[in-house]
Amino acid sequence: MTPAAPIHACPAHLPADHPPVATGRIGVLLVNLGTPDAPDTASVRRYLKEFLSDKRVVEIPALLWQPILRGIILRTRPKKSAHAYAQVWGPEGSPLAAITAGQARALQARLGDGVIVRHAMRYQSPAMATQLDALLAAGCERILVAPLYPHYSGATTASALDALADWIKQRRRLPALRTLPPYHDDEVAIAALHADMARQIATLAFVPDVLLLSYHGMPERTLHLGDPYHCHCRKTSRLLAAAFAQSHPGMAVMTSFQSRFGRAKWLEPATDTTLVELAEGGTRKVAIAAPGFSADCLETLEELALRGKEDFLAAGGTDFAALTCLDTSQHGMDLLEALVRRELAGWIAV
Repeated sequence: MTPAAPIHACPAHLPADHPPVATGRIGVLLVNLGTPDAPDTASVRRYLKEFLSDKRVVEIPALLWQPILRGIILRTRPKKSAHAYAQVWGPEGSPLAAITAGQARALQARLGDGVIVRHAMRYQSPAMATQLDALLAAGCERILVAPLYPHYSGATTASALDALADWIKQRRRLPALRTLPPYHDDEVAIAALHADMARQIATLAFVPDVLLLSYHGMPERTLHLGDPYHCHCRKTSRLLAAAFAQSHPGMAVMTSFQSRFGRAKWLEPATDTTLVELAEGGTRKVAIAAPGFSADCLETLEELALRGKEDFLAAGGTDFAALTCLDTSQHGMDLLEALVRRELAGWIAV
């Protein structure tokens, strides 16, 4: 992606011998969670070390957690995770990285030369600080930072804003900044999710008895501490269930939470358990979707599409389909453009 040249490479009010100053531009930084640089043990270890050292992600005092992380988890988990990543790795690398980069390119084409669009990962590369510096160097005096998380969580949205705050504290020259709020119940978002899921369901060779909406799990204690994530997920499910009640009246819509980690109690019901219970209870045809993910990744392509299918079929199910995330689809990009243009109101003509 080649950004357009700055509007004012050297403002007219500067002396003729003044160094060139790029000014007058508007930037958008799309932010997603992160991914290893390669599907090997060393790369996964580096990623997990950064990710699991974030106090927003693991809310255990460092004196207690770091010995566990370094002495046990980083010695055992990277090899297993590397194998999982290898199963979904593509020609362009990590699916999450490739899709997020594709979203940035597609959004750039939609917004035109008046805005510079870049993407970053909260963990690993491309780093948020590096991309923010690039936008600043390109003359962006106004920047929208857009965490691509529909549902607010301290472990995701707040962590991305922590990284933004760290960047702010270390820079002398700063732009005006805006951030994208959660959009879990946004009418445009619900319409995009419903339309894209319905489109995919229409292409299946079977009619699902159940559409299971799987969200990334969180420790249950975060709900009691005031994190709105669980409520946001449940509201998305209620709104989607209402939409599907009109378009697919014979299909049940259920909610579950995936990716449990550690011994603490997590949000329930668990996705893996739910799939087994559905099959054992007589449900034969299931479609599963992950409306909390803006781009397909390890958790959707390996945990749901591969392991979820194995669990369901082994328990007696006959038909299983994992729907893709919005990614760079027409519905997905229409949504992303609408959200970004709304937040850029007053900066650009919308």
